[in-house]
Amino acid sequence: MAQTKRRRQTKHRGNAAGAIESRGRTGRKPTAEEKAGKPRVEKIPRQDRPPTWLGALYRAMAAAVLMLLVSLLLIKNSSQIVVLFPLVLLLYWPISYYTDLWLYRRRMRAKARQSGKASTR
Repeated sequence: MAQTKRRRQTKHRGNAAGAIESRGRTGRKPTAEEKAGKPRVEKIPRQDRPPTWLGALYRAMAAAVLMLLVSLLLIKNSSQIVVLFPLVLLLYWPISYYTDLWLYRRRMRAKARQSGKASTR
């Protein structure tokens, strides 16, 4: 009979809760580099990340939905509301992005000034 090309399955054992745990590493000992793992990338605080058009779009969509809800309460003609929603979205999107960009640049200038003062002391 011909042999199959199927790989041998590793053994598993169940615990008391019924979950199956796979066996740990059974080969050679890991080197110091392997034990250390990948170097961790430092996370940049949200305020220090430059603004994106996608983030501005999400913010504009939230504002447009809020405007839609308010206009549903105030305006009785639904055809006006349908026109208002995309208009608000298209207006708020660049306004949101450029406002974020202005705040980001202002924050970076202040940070640069602060680090410049700290280094001269």
